[in-house]
Amino acid sequence: MEKTFNPNAVERAMYQAWEQKGYFKPHGDTSKDSYCIMIPPPNVTGSLHMGHAFQDTIMDTLIRYQRMQGKNTLWQVGTDHAGIATQMVVERKIAAEEDKTKHDYGREAFLEKVWDWKGESGGTITKQLRRLGASVDWDRERFTMDEGLSKAVLEVFVRLYKEDLIYRGKRLVNWDPKLHTAISDLEVENKDKKGHMWHFRYPLADGVKTADGKDYIVVATTRPETMLGDTGVAVNPEDPRYKDLIGKFIELPLVGRRIPIVGDDHADMEKGTGCVKITPAHDFNDYEVGKRHQLPMINILTIDAAIRSEAEVFNTKGEASDAYSTELPAEYAGMDRFAARKAVVAKFEELGLLEEIKDHELTVPYGDRGGVVIEPMLTDQWYVRADVLAKPAVEAVENGDIEFVPKQYENMYFSWMRDIQDWCISRQLWWGHRIPAWYDDNGNVYVGRSEEEVRADNGLAADVALRQDDDVLDTWFSSALWTFSTLGWPDNTDALKTFHPTSCLVTGFDIIFFWVARMIMMTMHFMKDEDGKPQVPFKTVYVTGLIRDENGDKMSKSKGNVLDPLDMVDGIDLESLVQKRTGNMMQPKLAAKIEKNTRKAFANGIEAHGTDALRFTLAAMASTGRDINWDMSRLEGYRNFCNKLWNASRYVLMNTQEQDCGFGADADKEMVLSLADRWIIGRFNQTVKDVREALDSYRFDMAANALYEFTWNQFCDWYLELTKPALQSGTEAELRGTRHTLVSVLEQLLRLMHPLMPFITEEIWQQVKVLVGIDADSVMLEAYPGFDDSKVDELSVHDLEWVKKFVVAVRNVRGELGISPSKGLTCLLRNVDAEAQRRLDENQTFLKAMANVESIEIPAADAELPMSTTQLVGDMEVMIPMAGLIDAEAEIARISKQLEKMAKDAARIEGKLSNQGFVAKAPEAVVAKEKEKLAEAQRDMAKLETQIEQLKAL
Repeated sequence: MEKTFNPNAVERAMYQAWEQKGYFKPHGDTSKDSYCIMIPPPNVTGSLHMGHAFQDTIMDTLIRYQRMQGKNTLWQVGTDHAGIATQMVVERKIAAEEDKTKHDYGREAFLEKVWDWKGESGGTITKQLRRLGASVDWDRERFTMDEGLSKAVLEVFVRLYKEDLIYRGKRLVNWDPKLHTAISDLEVENKDKKGHMWHFRYPLADGVKTADGKDYIVVATTRPETMLGDTGVAVNPEDPRYKDLIGKFIELPLVGRRIPIVGDDHADMEKGTGCVKITPAHDFNDYEVGKRHQLPMINILTIDAAIRSEAEVFNTKGEASDAYSTELPAEYAGMDRFAARKAVVAKFEELGLLEEIKDHELTVPYGDRGGVVIEPMLTDQWYVRADVLAKPAVEAVENGDIEFVPKQYENMYFSWMRDIQDWCISRQLWWGHRIPAWYDDNGNVYVGRSEEEVRADNGLAADVALRQDDDVLDTWFSSALWTFSTLGWPDNTDALKTFHPTSCLVTGFDIIFFWVARMIMMTMHFMKDEDGKPQVPFKTVYVTGLIRDENGDKMSKSKGNVLDPLDMVDGIDLESLVQKRTGNMMQPKLAAKIEKNTRKAFANGIEAHGTDALRFTLAAMASTGRDINWDMSRLEGYRNFCNKLWNASRYVLMNTQEQDCGFGADADKEMVLSLADRWIIGRFNQTVKDVREALDSYRFDMAANALYEFTWNQFCDWYLELTKPALQSGTEAELRGTRHTLVSVLEQLLRLMHPLMPFITEEIWQQVKVLVGIDADSVMLEAYPGFDDSKVDELSVHDLEWVKKFVVAVRNVRGELGISPSKGLTCLLRNVDAEAQRRLDENQTFLKAMANVESIEIPAADAELPMSTTQLVGDMEVMIPMAGLIDAEAEIARISKQLEKMAKDAARIEGKLSNQGFVAKAPEAVVAKEKEKLAEAQRDMAKLETQIEQLKAL
């Protein structure tokens, strides 16, 4: 082995070899249990971020763990076509390079450009997945718009439509005026903003007066421009100020529209003026009020969120209505909504109808992609009747067919699913699965898998003109079919029969609604077992937390705190890191701030740590469901852990290669296992049990910690040291036993660690396997270690732990008195019981060698003992005579100086506690802390004074 492990020299070539040899494929033996994980398909536009690295580490750990248990494993990989994101990328590209828009190309030519981009640039993230060691079956890679998945999407849409579970209707949606598409509630980011509340006077019609004699009522609004679309005013039916006005009318200013006053609980008597303007076409709450009172809906905005020259008027069913005129004031036509807001307010003020303006804290909805304020907009969209699909999906979690880990996420799932709204599945884009619906000139709609099928099923002649719907399906619609469409549905494929339902889904809590719930609904509707019972898509949902920066802040490009996992794997210099974080920023001040912070935090750039160190760090920090504050020092520590394992393996190989290790032809020769050998075998088996239990319960942090503790503290720090006496002076049988244990424990340890750290374990294992006679190509194809209770020798474990305590006791004396490790010591013992005597008799060699003790003596009970420093091992006193070991005068001087400093600190604390002002004003916890510090200082001073007296006696 090389002196140091160089990940960059090993990992890429090793992964390529694994992939080429087909190690990631299912083994195909269907008599064995199957195990399948579906990767959450990353966006085709995306690149690897810390969240991906975290979840992919967990998934790869699970899949390697199950593969090594002999299961027929499939980790299904693929990418999502990411409708809005991909279209935005290509639109920006043609604008920058050709000064063209998608309309310059036309739909078909533009889509060709998107496919070209996907072929050239859409595979970034899959290349990065390889760098992380993801053992997915690349030959089965899918794309949500490939031929097979497109077939599945068509099939699902048509079937749901024919079952009346998909319908088209004019309803209020979140509209992105920049991207010109509807978006989901889940794609809206609500931001707190400082704004205003405008109070307008609305004149009462027909000479009606309020209870206090006014000929108007006052409504309050944060969106004055929408008053152009008002079709009513709501008051609370219990409000004594206004209840007599219910059924009367308002003369709406600016447009002269006569609108009714309705009684509705939506109007809060305690809030605002108690009068609420109702604009059903431009507010979700007003939309519901409008439906309850059959108020017409008036759309005043264009798709750009500008004021229309002529309004659209609909009834509550979304049908065109002549209940009101479509006229709007000409002066506002074409105005942007925010310019119109100012103009409307100015007009109200001019007319003397502006009562007052108040500062107001409000929540403003923004589109997460377009980045502009979202408008509620009446549009024709396609919907799924989600409540029908939700019922069995809720029951599947209630009865335990699907389990969330951690369990508390079930509550989040239930809260959404039990109050689910119909799902708007259409988007006004070009890139995506085009909705399989066609319209004739009379507006009749026909749904089918193709135009030919539509004509045949509906008896439409060739001369009947048909136009396909221009909209595409929401990206999450195709992703909802992911567990079964990727396996070949609607065909009844062998893969579908073998791997569905899948085993475990690893995902973030933020897409439980977007994706997890919708997968459960769709899968249970379309996938049934032999008895017709709905199949679940997966049996377990493991929900991860978020990776945050070291301060607990969410990582974002705008904050400049994003870490690229591959930078930590391969390293990056400071200038490249700065450029990466600030290169595309349009705000110079923000870029300068981020550059300053980056230079301060990463003065030397980021060193290469290798994939294994990154993966182990992520696993070690993966407490179930909790967010993780990233810690670079942990990453450095686990890189050191990799080096520790490498160096330990070099020690083992140097002492075992070309030696008799008790395997193969030497297996029948006499072999004697030392106490240390028996102890490490027992400790290893206990570690196997702990790691397996942790992985089986999704406690990756506990698995990593168990591996770390055993490898670093037991195997490397203790066992390798304990082997030296046998290797230096043992008999042939003892040598054989120690070499056998060294090699066999290391080989099994590498298998145990492999799912978490695949590269370094494979590299070492390839050399170790020869010594144990294993003829296999890869550690990942070998059996995962199992717990063997018969190999846990409890007596040996307890004996060796006693030996360790003895050695630590002597080493503590050396540390306290500054005695060189090479200095041989005399050791005197008292209170030696029969058990301690047995352990002394059986382990003299270990004790003397490990503690560098020249003699171990048990003086007579009445013997006068020299001045000694004492440590306890159980009830046994371990005493080291101090004479001749140290310079007493120098040590007294050193301790006296230390004592003087401690006395000053204690006096300062005493002074603070004697100050009645401090004691009276300081919090109780602060006073208690100061008292505790004083008591601790006094205890330490007493110990030092005792040491000085002992030294004087020398």
